[in-house]
Amino acid sequence: MSDTYAALRYPEFRYFVSNSFLLTATLLIQEVIVGYQLYLMTNDPLALGFVGLAEALPFILLSLYGGHLADRRDKRTILQVSLLVILAGSVILYLVFQPSVVVHLSRTVQLATIYGVLMLIGTAKGFYSPASSSLKPFLVPRELYGNSSTWSSSFWQAGAIVGPGIAGFFYQWFGFDNTLLIVIGLFLICFFLLSMIKRKPAPPTTGPQAGIWESLREGFRFVFKTKILLYSISVDLVAVLFGGVITILPVFAEDILKVGADGLGLLRASPSVGAILTMLVMARYPPTYHAWRNLIIAIAGFGVFTLIFALSTNFALSLLALFMTGVFDSVSVVIRQTILQLFPPDHMRGRVAAVNGIFVSSSNEIGGFESGVAARLLGTVPSVVMGGVLTLLVAAFVYVRTKDLMSVKLT
Repeated sequence: MSDTYAALRYPEFRYFVSNSFLLTATLLIQEVIVGYQLYLMTNDPLALGFVGLAEALPFILLSLYGGHLADRRDKRTILQVSLLVILAGSVILYLVFQPSVVVHLSRTVQLATIYGVLMLIGTAKGFYSPASSSLKPFLVPRELYGNSSTWSSSFWQAGAIVGPGIAGFFYQWFGFDNTLLIVIGLFLICFFLLSMIKRKPAPPTTGPQAGIWESLREGFRFVFKTKILLYSISVDLVAVLFGGVITILPVFAEDILKVGADGLGLLRASPSVGAILTMLVMARYPPTYHAWRNLIIAIAGFGVFTLIFALSTNFALSLLALFMTGVFDSVSVVIRQTILQLFPPDHMRGRVAAVNGIFVSSSNEIGGFESGVAARLLGTVPSVVMGGVLTLLVAAFVYVRTKDLMSVKLT
């Protein structure tokens, strides 16, 4: 019988996933309260879309270089420096909302500063994300990659539950400014957890080192010639790019369901509640035996419940629909993370993680921008309906194109 907790028996992996939990929760607390504050300031869903765009552009531009560095430098140091930059951004956000500062700023300057900070955070993530992804395989033995993927995804999802779930309550209880102070304190704890992980030397490469541009091309070439990597990344990109609704949840909370900041926190947390419960089950019963079949089913299920959420005007049904999108998304996440750990060679993990990060950022942050624009042009509900339909079409298309991957077993 397999050991469900095998990966967690390694201390450095425990520090890693604890940091992942806390960092995810903290970033999402900040994201929720900043997004809600922006919507209250502007009453415009497009303002929420620009939140995703501001983070995504620098991430996409710098992530490949971040992957290049992750393959050649100490990954822990990259993580710590990136975290300090994120921390600095939170301090700036706190200052720009102080009454003594606000009186000297026009609304345009204040908004520009907020989006500028989000771009700074996106820049830091461009280095943090590939370093984090490429560090994980060095913390456990190869035979535990599947188990570690499940647990790391579970801790991440737990953070994604706790962050949005308490963000609305923090906003109500402590106010925007004090919640940002809490965020700054939590980032400092994350820095301490990272310091508990030993430095990991860069893996050796065979032959002379390629220049940076050739190095980056190698990462892309490897992904595009490895069919299971390419399609697993691409199908998630399209599904979340068009089917994701997270960015425009403030619109649903305020204008459609009329549940306010507390309800927004529950809406934001519901997908992650579904995800974490499913991942706890998958720690014992991993979805990797019929991996590709399960991935296609998960994408289709995500699309179906996105449609249900779009058409719901009942708060309980909306929570259930979002819960189920989290259930199906978690299956996809575990399968994709296992693929990302098993297929790339050690000396290319950072670059492959960076390519994946670009796709993920495009689906999440650019998807958030797409959601804001579509909601502005088509209306909030029609834009989400369109996303659900497109997700189902993508699942069908990928099924037809990848039947040869149905026999793949990630065990």
